[in-house]
Amino acid sequence: MQLQEIVADLAEHWPLYVSMPFIAALIGYVTKRVAIEMMFRPIEFVGIRPIFGWQGVLPANAERMAATATEMLTTNLVDPKEIFARLDPDQIAKEIEQPLLQVVEEITEEVMEQYQPRLWEALPTGAKELLMRRIRAEAPKVIAKIMRELSDNIEDVLDLKTMVVTNLVRDKSLLNRLIRDISRPEMRFIANSGLVFGFALGCVQLLVWALTKSSIVMPLFGLGIGWFTDWLALKMIFLPREPREFFGLYTWQGVFQKRRDQVAADYGDMIAREIITIPNLLEAILKGPKADRLFHLISREVQRTIDAQAGVVKPLVAAAVGTRKWQEMKQAAAAKAAERVPDTIRYAEDYAVNALDVRNTIVQRMRQLSSIEFEELLRPAFRQDEWKLIAVGAIIGGLVGELQAILLLH
Repeated sequence: MQLQEIVADLAEHWPLYVSMPFIAALIGYVTKRVAIEMMFRPIEFVGIRPIFGWQGVLPANAERMAATATEMLTTNLVDPKEIFARLDPDQIAKEIEQPLLQVVEEITEEVMEQYQPRLWEALPTGAKELLMRRIRAEAPKVIAKIMRELSDNIEDVLDLKTMVVTNLVRDKSLLNRLIRDISRPEMRFIANSGLVFGFALGCVQLLVWALTKSSIVMPLFGLGIGWFTDWLALKMIFLPREPREFFGLYTWQGVFQKRRDQVAADYGDMIAREIITIPNLLEAILKGPKADRLFHLISREVQRTIDAQAGVVKPLVAAAVGTRKWQEMKQAAAAKAAERVPDTIRYAEDYAVNALDVRNTIVQRMRQLSSIEFEELLRPAFRQDEWKLIAVGAIIGGLVGELQAILLLH
């Protein structure tokens, strides 16, 4: 095609030519938005397994993603022994003193009434009051002692990795938020970059179409725009890890790397607010794989305290019920305490949140990570299945390009 013919064609069909870069920009943007949504939605599989259907990349790989996030968290950011050492056992005992004393009194009366109700009723009032005063005085000390032992041996009763993975896998929407909330600017960059890169490639597309008028140009460029812009945007999120100057004119650093301070703050907030919380920690300690060790610890200390403080009634009770029954009573009291005392700890939640200071610990540690370590916070969310997102972008772009070609040729 001669130059004069090209110019004439441009003049005659200029609205079509002008539309090409804008349509390409739209293809770039739409394919990015689709790719982003496909990362997170739907949370559960929709379609016919195993091929016809889709589940968001993150929810579909919840266990792997949770394990990766947890490995980063427990290896580089949070040391359970370190943060639990910040708790003051005496302060914990003080915070829960009133509800604790009520629980202790209830347990004492329940056990005595269960095993020897007549004897409990027959005990002199002074003896009962003396026993209760001794128990009240000793209970906070026992709690403080238990807390010290917990702090020194927290790994024996708390499996932090299992706790975090369990919560993230159980609540896939939480896993989505963990990634999405800290990467919103990156997601916005991916979508907006589709407009810029798509428009630029659309200008090239315009020239190629003007020269060739080939029906294959539009679908090929649509496919290329969908593929290349997805690929480039994902790379630009993370690379280069350090600021780099290009052609002496422009300096660029991966968007995610550039936002390190803000990401650290957002991530720390999210972990402290929704994952490493006092309720979650208590649930992990009370119901996790190492829960039996905590109950054994509480039971042991309660039985020791009963032996030490029950001198005023022990001879009477032991004589009335026998040594074996006395042991059963101690075990029953210990079991009740092991069940109810941990819930009493919840009254110290405000103090514990401030003392553990999970949020600021994570923020500080994240800012000390190397560029590669920091990248691993978000990169796994894309790495394994990013080819699927890029492929979908290419297919959508190719289909739109084919439709565009049909309209231009007819």
